[in-house]
Amino acid sequence: MNSTSPNAMNSMQRTLTTLGHQEPDRVPLFLLTTQHGAREVGLTIEEYYAKAENVVEGQMRLLKKYRSDCLYGFFYAAIETEAWGGSTIFLPDGPPLCGAPIIRRPEDIDSLQAPSVTSAPGLIKVLETIGALKAKVGDTVPIIGVAISPFSLPIMQMGFDRYIELIYEQPERFERLMQTNIAFSVAWSNAQLAAGATAICYFDPLSSTTNIPRELYLTTGQQVAKRALAEIKGATATHMASGRCLPIIGDIADTGTAVVGVSTLEDLATLKTAASGRISLLGNLNGIEMRRWTPAQAEAEVKRAIAKAGRGGGFILSDNHGEIPFLVPDEALLAISDAVERWGRYPLDWVESTLAAP
Repeated sequence: MNSTSPNAMNSMQRTLTTLGHQEPDRVPLFLLTTQHGAREVGLTIEEYYAKAENVVEGQMRLLKKYRSDCLYGFFYAAIETEAWGGSTIFLPDGPPLCGAPIIRRPEDIDSLQAPSVTSAPGLIKVLETIGALKAKVGDTVPIIGVAISPFSLPIMQMGFDRYIELIYEQPERFERLMQTNIAFSVAWSNAQLAAGATAICYFDPLSSTTNIPRELYLTTGQQVAKRALAEIKGATATHMASGRCLPIIGDIADTGTAVVGVSTLEDLATLKTAASGRISLLGNLNGIEMRRWTPAQAEAEVKRAIAKAGRGGGFILSDNHGEIPFLVPDEALLAISDAVERWGRYPLDWVESTLAAP
């Protein structure tokens, strides 16, 4: 079957089919490009994010160029801490970074109030972008919104070390912070869904077993996720942002999320077996190595991932981090897209012989 077949699906149909653990016409491809849009429209990264219309134009060009199966409403992570009064440091060739922490002392948590998501200038631009993208594609292409999880957001709000100390040493303040962050993250997620987002990517890197043990996750990150996701009025995908998740994949599924973004550090076939039809996988092409891939290497990596996780649906090919680095060249991304067209068409009859090869 080729892309012009009368049985070909659009991106929304393709994605929903695989999330139902059925095989669509081909493996969905989520190329989560962000700053690449600035290059497409000839702007610096800071100029690009200054106006919603720039991001809309960039995302539409990237969609056509790379034949991805989603549009990405994400600007940059620090746009959330901007809403709390934080600052952003723009770089010429990478994602904008958070400025100074907004929580300077644990005592600041006692008076911390969640900002309005409909009055923060940066968040308004994101909502305008999502709405404009929805007007262009309707229900044919998934539009992915993003929210940093209430549990992981404090890494940007106060810094990693001080936050870990808070979790262990001040449980009452930790709970106070979680209540405030849950209110913000839920409101932010629901505002994006109301603007036209199809689903929310719930970024929760701290919950990864790369960062904390499962025992701590079960009493903190998982409980926060259950509370937050229950109030988000749409589908969610939980992303570990390069972190490991195999030891907690069943626990992640228990939060009610539909998808987990997985690490290049873990084997897709093992993850697929562990997911056991309860949760779909998103990943796990190596975004760091990707900038050095030749077209042949890109094709080999795509083929490897599809062979390991593609059969039976429940799999979306993407990068391992949730954002493809700005320095990854067009040639690599085009090679990935071409390889999905070549090797991602169902039924994946070629997989059996590939796995049987020595």
